[in-house]
Amino acid sequence: MSDSVAMDIHKVMALLPHRYPFLLIDRVLEAIPGKTVKALKNVTINEPFFQGHFPGRPVMPGVLMLEALAQACGVLAFVSAGVVPTDDTLFYFVGIDGARFRKPVEPGDQLILNATFVRSMRGIWKFSTQATVNGIEVCSADMMVAPETKG
Repeated sequence: MSDSVAMDIHKVMALLPHRYPFLLIDRVLEAIPGKTVKALKNVTINEPFFQGHFPGRPVMPGVLMLEALAQACGVLAFVSAGVVPTDDTLFYFVGIDGARFRKPVEPGDQLILNATFVRSMRGIWKFSTQATVNGIEVCSADMMVAPETKG
């Protein structure tokens, strides 16, 4: 159970329901079920949001950094639960606390997404997350995800 797993984009797409332009993880560098995940997002000038955020000074929107971190939490949740997503097994982003933005993320940056499992209580999984560029923290937050319940 503590074996580390790496994933290419095909394996990431098998776990996350997101697709272009909203899939914000390019690769999982390391995932340790029940513990931690380390993923990456290559930030390129071709991203559709850079046309308007901001013309003349392209900066990745903070909300998309948070979404990328939430997707990393989703990967860790699926890997930890040992399930693959179906219409009956989705994890939803249900909460965020303490979001902080420390430095702009620009085209050409490689965003490293880290999520660490904190606890699971009453069906809600809590994670501590951090995004870095070149080893410098650019964003952090505590996030919660919960499995969809049918019926």
